Amino acid sequence: MSRGKLRVYLGAAPGVGKTYAMLSEAHRRVERGTDCVVAHVEHHHRPRTEVMLHGLEQIPRKEIEYRGAVFTEMDVDAVLARRPQVTLVDELPHTNIPGSRGTKRWQDVEELLAAGIDVISTVNIQHLESLGDVVESITGVRQQETVPDEVVRRADQIELVDMSPEALRRRMAHGNIYRPDKVDAALANYFRPGNLTALRELALLWVADRVDEYLNEYRREHRVSAIWGSRERIVVGLTGGPEGRTLIRRAARLAEKGAGGEVLAVYISRSDGLTSASPKELTDQRTLVEDLGGTFHHVVGDDIPAALLDFARGVNATQIVLGVSRRRSWQYVFGPGVGATVAVESGPDLDVHLITHDEAGKGRGLPVARGARLGRSRVIQGRLVGVFGPVVLTWLLTSTTADVGLTNDMLLYLALTVAAALLGGLFPALASAVIGSLLLNWYFTPPVHTLTIADPKNIVAIAIFVGVAVSVASVVDLAARRTQQAARLRAESEILSFLAGNVLRGETTLEALLERVRETFGMESVALLERSGETAPWTCAGSVGPRPAGIPEDADVDVPVGDHLALSLSGRVLPAAVRRALAAFAAQAAVVLDRQRLQHEADRAKELAEGNRMRTALLAAVSHDLRTPLAGIKAAVTSLRSDDVEWSAQDRAELLAAIEEGADRLDHLVGNLLDMSRLHTGTVTPIIRETGLDEVVPMALGGVPEDSVELDIPETLPMVHIDRGLLERAVANVVENAVKYSPPGEPVLGFASALADRVELRVVDRGPGVPDEAKDRIFEPFQRYGDAPRGVGVGLGLAVARGFAEAVGGTLHAEDTPGGGLTMVLAVPTAPQRGRPGQPGSEAVMTS
Repeated sequence: MSRGKLRVYLGAAPGVGKTYAMLSEAHRRVERGTDCVVAHVEHHHRPRTEVMLHGLEQIPRKEIEYRGAVFTEMDVDAVLARRPQVTLVDELPHTNIPGSRGTKRWQDVEELLAAGIDVISTVNIQHLESLGDVVESITGVRQQETVPDEVVRRADQIELVDMSPEALRRRMAHGNIYRPDKVDAALANYFRPGNLTALRELALLWVADRVDEYLNEYRREHRVSAIWGSRERIVVGLTGGPEGRTLIRRAARLAEKGAGGEVLAVYISRSDGLTSASPKELTDQRTLVEDLGGTFHHVVGDDIPAALLDFARGVNATQIVLGVSRRRSWQYVFGPGVGATVAVESGPDLDVHLITHDEAGKGRGLPVARGARLGRSRVIQGRLVGVFGPVVLTWLLTSTTADVGLTNDMLLYLALTVAAALLGGLFPALASAVIGSLLLNWYFTPPVHTLTIADPKNIVAIAIFVGVAVSVASVVDLAARRTQQAARLRAESEILSFLAGNVLRGETTLEALLERVRETFGMESVALLERSGETAPWTCAGSVGPRPAGIPEDADVDVPVGDHLALSLSGRVLPAAVRRALAAFAAQAAVVLDRQRLQHEADRAKELAEGNRMRTALLAAVSHDLRTPLAGIKAAVTSLRSDDVEWSAQDRAELLAAIEEGADRLDHLVGNLLDMSRLHTGTVTPIIRETGLDEVVPMALGGVPEDSVELDIPETLPMVHIDRGLLERAVANVVENAVKYSPPGEPVLGFASALADRVELRVVDRGPGVPDEAKDRIFEPFQRYGDAPRGVGVGLGLAVARGFAEAVGGTLHAEDTPGGGLTMVLAVPTAPQRGRPGQPGSEAVMTS
């Protein structure tokens, strides 16, 4: 069965028309004969949206009872039984009522997609999980209901429902979004022009990133090498010199001029030698580009201009920023330089910026690093000098009438041989020495025009000339080879240092490491393959890039790691010189894979250990604390049923009171156990509403004796954003714990105050207090501090209170009471609307 397709309508804020657009699409499909049904749509009593439901088949919702109220949720079983072609599911991030099939609505949608049913859904940008902090900083509202970004990114189609802030506010003012009594509050708070503009830009940028992913995937599949300038992407070429910081800042300013611009700094090192780059300077430049919101990349390439252009085209860049060459004017004799070469070969689809800087024209330092290997051009130049140089020199010497003498002639030929050695190495120098000695003998050694040498001194001179030439050539060639080896080792050390730096910076996931390998060595795809035995089939433990190799034999480069792991790279055949560095990456990939699996096993073992501890503590609670009230109830009931004793009305009342007290204790203990179980399994689902603290706290005192608590909750406190039921349970547990440990006759004090963006409730007792080292331990499940005679219960009250406080976005911690005792501080977030119950609140803000 093929998986269904997901289409998501994404909006920047409530009311932009996502649900209306979804229903319009449903009508279009029904008109085309598609079997389309409505599984769950929230019209929020908006007339125009409600009318759009007419003519569409709606699957009845499932009723669920929770806390004495009846709620309706999408009936997943009914949708699966109906099996339509397309179903409409509104509000993807919605949290289902406990007792539903899935915890989140997006989980229900995943089940429908797995069953082959196409789904059309809606989501607002503020509900994306990765943007929670950003949205909170913009609007001041922390969204409790979120959906993982990956769920939305996997959608087959994402359509942005856009509307200008002015148009959305007009729609709000006309009553098309919220009820009239909520319009003023919404326009003054969440729907301010600045908020809407920021949210709109956030939505546009997020969708642009998703479109960019589609574009890159399309270009890979269709092998499009040309650059499609869909957005400004600026590549900064770094050399490791001090001018890099100037280039990065200039590129960042260029990126700021275009919305959504991106900066990618790239440093290219040779596969067998490095430019004269400072590791410290590169580290500082990497930090700078990351601080400015860009990314740093390290690429290996022998031809630096070609590698830079390949990288730029690979990331679909639109501009390249390079610095003016640091070479002196005479050094341009050896070539035009990287900047000029990139500018000529970039083509019309890439703009190249050459930026001036303070280091321009000051020289590049010693040429050892750039001349570490004898490139093809140098070898050709050496051969030309070694073969044709002596001929040209002979022609010059014979065409002049002045005779400089045989000694000077030999020195000139020797200088030419040294030049050939410096340019081309050993063999061009040998060629120059042999040809030069023959020409010396023929033209300048008597008798001339013959190979016969009359004077023995001339024989010795020519022999010394040949020996010196060969010796100089050998020394130069040996120095070149040693320099090449040193440069290769330096390149490997930089790559390994780069790898170690990635590990220290936390890039320890297998996918991140494989992506680093792919980028560093310029490959198309990288895969880490493993097998359980010599004859077992290979499986992919992790891969990056399109079409990774399934077996090592299919890869262009295969690096074995032990007997059962292999790092396979596809794209091109790498030279043997880089295999050692690649082997280090392969070994690190194996270590990262083992570390991930060990971490997974450790997490699983920790969960099992925590579960075992909870079960052991629960068993102890059942065997002792739960049996105590049961024993009291049993004894009282047995006494009342006894026919041997005639109980008076007072005795009967006392026994009934004992039964009621035991039942209350039993109900309290069982309630705490169930609450702890819900917290442990993560099934607590807060229903956040705006309310006043003075309405909740008094309701939490029902379980303590009268006059045991003195409250001071000002009515002028800001409204708080909490789940009333959870906060009431948290306060009740804190107050009961304080009353339990307070001395007789000493009432517990409870007072609240506002501080910044939260309201703090302090519950103060005058009991024995708790040492600092035990203040955190008292909030752990099944923990009771001390052995006070009134220390009954299973030690869950404070653990449940902290769990509920954190579930509604608050905190709970303990402090010492001045003069002795313990103070529990419960802090909860204030609502974005700083009003009282008589004013329009921010309830409308939470509607989407």
